[in-house]
Amino acid sequence: MNLEQYLPVLLFILVGTAVGFAPMAIGKLLGPSRPDPEKLSPYECGFEAFEDARMKFDVRYYLVAILFILFDLEIAFLFPWAVSLDAIGFFGFMAMMVFLGILVVGFVYEWMKGALDWE
Repeated sequence: MNLEQYLPVLLFILVGTAVGFAPMAIGKLLGPSRPDPEKLSPYECGFEAFEDARMKFDVRYYLVAILFILFDLEIAFLFPWAVSLDAIGFFGFMAMMVFLGILVVGFVYEWMKGALDWE
């Protein structure tokens, strides 16, 4: 194996690292540094933290996250399906319709249960 084959990979890693660190270094070197107690204080939603960080969250946050992942994955499956629709034919079309039907049934169920309502 020839080491010249790894040169593009090495360049990619170096350029990626430079793109990540260069703006931070430029900001640190050229940016103003005037710290004061207000800037150095912890920031949490515009007011001082008043509870323990290990407090309980409402389950609706998790439901919304799960629903987002569900429909995000649906879209991720739709793109390759749409590109290869000519190759997979009618059977592939019907398989995707069954998949989308199951997702629609789940969406309607969540809607009827009130998981999408936000107070």
